[in-house]
Amino acid sequence: MLGTDDPDTGRDGDAIVSTAWQLAEAEGWAAVTARRLAEHAAVDLGALYERFADRDAVVAAVAVRGFADLATALTAARTAASTPAQAWPAVMAAYLDFAYANPEVYDAMFAHTPDLTLGAEQAPETVAATFGELRAALTPLSAGRDPDTLAELGWSLLHGMVMLTRGGRLRPEAQDERESLLTHPLFPAS
Repeated sequence: MLGTDDPDTGRDGDAIVSTAWQLAEAEGWAAVTARRLAEHAAVDLGALYERFADRDAVVAAVAVRGFADLATALTAARTAASTPAQAWPAVMAAYLDFAYANPEVYDAMFAHTPDLTLGAEQAPETVAATFGELRAALTPLSAGRDPDTLAELGWSLLHGMVMLTRGGRLRPEAQDERESLLTHPLFPAS
C-alpha cells in the first residue's frame, strides 16, 4: 500500500498528502489524479511516483493522516472534559464534527482503505490511537462491561450515524435527540 519510504516525512510527501486532502474535499476523490496532485503540490510528477506507488497509496496516506487528526481532536475533547462522565459526550461531538467537516477524508479512512482496520496486524498507530481515545472516554461508563467491546459499539454507533446522516437517511430534525440518546441513556454512568 504505502511505499517503503514514509510518505509523511519530507516536504514533498507532506505537500502531496495535504494537497490530496484539499482536492478531495473540494472536488471529490475523482479529482485527485497524479497530474493534478503534482501540479497543485508543486512537485515533479516523478517525485510523486517516488513517494507513492499509485493513487491508492496517496489515499491511504491521507487516511492515516485523517486518523491522526481525528485522534488529536478526540484527545483534546476528552482531556478538556470537566469530569470523566462528560468525556464521552465531548469525544462524541468531536468525532461527529470531524466526520461532517471532512467527508471525503472520512471516506478515505473507512471506505477506501480496507487495510486500515484495528484488527490488522500492521494497523497504523493513528488507527489504534483513535480507538484508544474512544475507549478512554467510555471506560468510566463501562460499569463492569468490557471497555474494548463498549468502545467498538460506540465507534460503530458513531460511524453508522455519520454515514446514515450523510446519506440523507435520517431525519435532520432529530439529530440533536439522536446525539443526546447516544450520550446518556445508552451509556449511563455507573
